[in-house]
Amino acid sequence: MTQAKLIDGNAFSATLRDGIAARVHEIRDAHRIVPGLAVVLVGEDPASQVYVRNKHKRTVECGMNSFEHKLPAETGEAELLNLIKGLNDDPAVHGILVQLPLPGHMDAQKVIEAIRPDKDVDGFHPWNVGKLAAGGEGLIPCTPLGSMMLLRDWICVQSGGSLAGLKAVVVGRSNIVGKPMAHLLIRESCTVTVAHSRTRDLPAEVRAADIVVAAVGQPEMLRGDWIRPGATVIDVGINRIALPDGKTRLVGDVRFDEAVQVAGAITPVPGGVGPMTIACLLRNTLTACARLHRLDIPEARPWA
Repeated sequence: MTQAKLIDGNAFSATLRDGIAARVHEIRDAHRIVPGLAVVLVGEDPASQVYVRNKHKRTVECGMNSFEHKLPAETGEAELLNLIKGLNDDPAVHGILVQLPLPGHMDAQKVIEAIRPDKDVDGFHPWNVGKLAAGGEGLIPCTPLGSMMLLRDWICVQSGGSLAGLKAVVVGRSNIVGKPMAHLLIRESCTVTVAHSRTRDLPAEVRAADIVVAAVGQPEMLRGDWIRPGATVIDVGINRIALPDGKTRLVGDVRFDEAVQVAGAITPVPGGVGPMTIACLLRNTLTACARLHRLDIPEARPWA
C-alpha cells in the first residue's frame, strides 16, 4: 500500500522565512525601516518561555527588531495594559504579541482588545476576527494561516489542482484555529463543515471530506478509518503523551500511523503545522509594517 505524501512544514517555513528576510533587508535599505515585533510574557510558564525564545531567535534571524518584555506573574492587569498602550504608541513596534495563557487574575480578552488591531499579529482582536469573517484585509491568526499555506501549496502548486468545490471538515471550533480556519477555507470556495466533540457521527462527517483539518486538542482522536482514501489531512494538534518507559513524545490529533496508510497527503507531528506558526507570525509582522508605512511588499499580501 502506498503511504501518504508527507507535507513538510519545516522546509516550507524555512523558505517562507528566507523570503521574509529578503524583504526585510530590502525595506531597510530602501526606506530605513526595520519591522519590529514586541513579545510580552507574563509569568514563568515553561512552555511559554520556550515559545518566546524561539520567536525571538527567528525574529532576529529575519533581520527584524525583537523587543521582549518579561513580567512577573504577580504583575497587575493595569500595569500590563499600560505597557501595551506604550507599545501601541511606539513607532518602532509594528507587531505586538502577548503570550497566552495569562495568569488567572488577568482578563485575556480585555488584554487582547487593548492591542491596536493593526499591530495585532496574533490576529485575535475582534476587529481582525470580523475582517476575516467578512473577507476583508485584517491580520490572520498564525496557525490557520500556516495551515492554509501548506494546503494551497500541496493541492494547488504541487498537485496542480484547485481548492474550489472541495469538501473540507474542520474538527474543532476554537477562536484560535477552528473558526478562522473555516473562514479561510470558505475564502477558497471550499464547502466547509465545522465539527466538534458533540457532532453526531463524527467519523462519518470526516469520511466525507476531501480535506480534514484536525484541531480538536485530543491526542490521536481521529483514526485512520475515519479518513477518506486520498484525502489531505492537516493535523494542527500538538499533544505530549506519556510512554510506558516513562518518557514522553509529541503526537497530533490524528492517529498518524493509521492515517498515513489511507490519506493522500498528511502533515506530520512534529514538523508539520508547528514550524509554520512562527513563520506566519513573522509574515504578519512584515504585513503590519508594510500597511503602516504604505509599502507594497509581495510577502505582506495574504496569498502571495
